[in-house]
Amino acid sequence: MVNPGQRLQAKYRSYSAKHASMSINALSMSAPSTPLVHSALMQSVGATLFGLALLHSFCAKQFERLAQRHPRHAGLLHLLGEVEVVFGFWAFVLIAAMALLTGSQQAIAYAESLQYTEPLFVFVVMVVAASKPVLSIVQSLLLALARAAPLPTPLVQAWLGLAVVPLLGSLITEPAAMTLAALMLSSQIFKPGIPERLKYGALGVLFVNISIGGTLTSYAAPPVLMVAGAWGWDTAFMAHSFGWKAALAVLVNASGIAFLLRTHLQAPAQATDDKPVPLKVSLIHLLVLGGVVSMAHHPVLFLGLFLFFLGYTQAYARYQSPLILKEALLVGFFLAGLVVLGGLQQWWLQPIVSSLAPTALFFGAVGLTAMTDNAALTYLGSLIEGISSSSQYMLVAGAVTGGGLTVIANAPNPAGVALLKNGFEDASIGAGGLLLGALLPTCVAAIFFLLL
Repeated sequence: MVNPGQRLQAKYRSYSAKHASMSINALSMSAPSTPLVHSALMQSVGATLFGLALLHSFCAKQFERLAQRHPRHAGLLHLLGEVEVVFGFWAFVLIAAMALLTGSQQAIAYAESLQYTEPLFVFVVMVVAASKPVLSIVQSLLLALARAAPLPTPLVQAWLGLAVVPLLGSLITEPAAMTLAALMLSSQIFKPGIPERLKYGALGVLFVNISIGGTLTSYAAPPVLMVAGAWGWDTAFMAHSFGWKAALAVLVNASGIAFLLRTHLQAPAQATDDKPVPLKVSLIHLLVLGGVVSMAHHPVLFLGLFLFFLGYTQAYARYQSPLILKEALLVGFFLAGLVVLGGLQQWWLQPIVSSLAPTALFFGAVGLTAMTDNAALTYLGSLIEGISSSSQYMLVAGAVTGGGLTVIANAPNPAGVALLKNGFEDASIGAGGLLLGALLPTCVAAIFFLLL
């Protein structure tokens, strides 16, 4: 008799074989079967535009400063300074270049050959997770825990937002955890009055903890999902090989930054017009969130559930706050642009991944993750035939370890940027500041994954 674990593993293998080009944004790396993808010219153009998009993302904060100096062109400069716009903008440039160099039909065929499940899922899960009933019930539970602890309540609240919520990402998926954590911490840490260096330090900890905090299960972290079916990794394997190490690193990172912030923390601001949300309403929102998570790979289904959710929020508008549709759409646009640009990077990424020894592969994965999405990186690794078990571990460990270094390193990061950027100078998050803020928590994660 086949036990449930074997059935689940078989299901993952079947899914991987049947839909290897349909999952999260790394799936875009599977090249369309048109001559276009194999053209040396278009590969070079794609790599060049990808590099320009990376450079643009690092310079986004400078565009915001230029907008203040040149008010006549402030609108355009503000647009170019939006990190969430960067990859979508350069994706349009790539499609235009394809149309000019190979013809409009080839360009359209390439764009339509890619799968956009992840941008759609992140958009939907951000809106649902950030709804007032979901946020209020999570905040109430964490506040009860904070008040029960023998430490200052604001300090414990911040610690819970940086430690416990990222670990919840293993259950509710990383984008949902990022959304909840960012909204809970925005009024406590990411606000005027907190030193900028500490805000970047907290942002780095949040991004790293979200990236590694989803490794307790085999479905919540995009880079793990890319290999779970192909390599037979189930939740028990993830918890034993990755999860407990990640949990320890998350606790250390959160404790360190909470200690540095201890003199600056105050209780989160409460809205003056808050109405109590009935438990039934919160439970319905949580059920919708659970449904979206469980159908993460089936956009027709989770989009249908999302439409019901929009209708429900209108019917019970008195218990709602404005949905974060704009922020979620911008994040979806960012990820869709990464799908389009990332689809032409396999030719140089995969040879690097396949040529490295296990330890070198770990550090290579950390570095490459900063330049591309970590799920794309692990997906390429899953295509390598005969890859050793030690190399498998090192690839995934390195990919999740480096997931907080840049905005594009991990799929939920753009969501965090969209929700927290107004708390920073110029209402923009600098790529250099994020990199510096994430270095220490990244090193902590590396130590736990390499030495334990």
